[in-house]
Amino acid sequence: MILFIILGIILLILGFTLSNNVNPFSKFAGLLKIVGFVLIALGVFSSMFKQIDAGKVGVKSLYGSVESGVLESGLNVINPLLDITEFDIQTQNYTMSAVHGEGAQEGDDAIRVLSNDGLEVIIDLTVLYRVVPTDAPVIFKKIGVDYTDKIVRPVTRTRIRDNAVYYDAVALYSTKRNEFQQRIFKSIEADFKSRGLVLEQLLIRNINLPISVKASIESKINAEQDAQKMTFVLQKEKQEAERKRVEAQGIADYQRIISLGLTDKQLQYEQIKAQKELAASPNSKIIFMNGKGNAPVILSDK
Repeated sequence: MILFIILGIILLILGFTLSNNVNPFSKFAGLLKIVGFVLIALGVFSSMFKQIDAGKVGVKSLYGSVESGVLESGLNVINPLLDITEFDIQTQNYTMSAVHGEGAQEGDDAIRVLSNDGLEVIIDLTVLYRVVPTDAPVIFKKIGVDYTDKIVRPVTRTRIRDNAVYYDAVALYSTKRNEFQQRIFKSIEADFKSRGLVLEQLLIRNINLPISVKASIESKINAEQDAQKMTFVLQKEKQEAERKRVEAQGIADYQRIISLGLTDKQLQYEQIKAQKELAASPNSKIIFMNGKGNAPVILSDK
């Protein structure tokens, strides 16, 4: 577009120059003027239209003066002299990680903070944010297009360090993690809002403690698991002891009832029944009996 205008002006100048001089190329002066006018008109006409892609807005500026309105996505008719700068209004993410290749910057970019107990804690974090469309001109005028490096990164790292001092290292790692995340979210959200940005979500991806602290936590967890296991074993043994006690009590009650209910006559009757069953058996046997009512002695060849 601008190239057409520049090329058209050059052809116009060349055409007027040739028309004022008598030379073999003077006959092309008129053609050069026409082509020059056409190129200028084409450049101006094409500069009047600007397409803004979906998920973006256009910020208008004229000779360094930024206008308050924005161009929405789609085809827009504009002043050909305007300079249009596009801003992405979709959700963007900025990751700071200790793992190489995961973060927005190369190398170890994790956030190192000091906890309330003086220990260094390493935090991996992802920030989800977006630009407020109506505030894009203000961002362009006061901050520029590199708002990620000027606002998102430094504000996030600073607020995390400011809030980490209220928590112990172990609390950050375990019980207070969600509370810490909500606290820094509110703090960063207020800073972003004042600069035309919306903080959508703050994701704490990982919290790394010093090796000595990790070892202590693991030892404590193992001790708690062992204690729970022992409690379970003791409870099971108590239940088994109670079962045996009930069983023994039942046997004792049974024996007591039997001893009180059986008489000599009844025992002799049961003995005769058993002897009759033995006599009917096909197995050979020898039965010794006496006359005193005692139990017989049974010998068998099987």
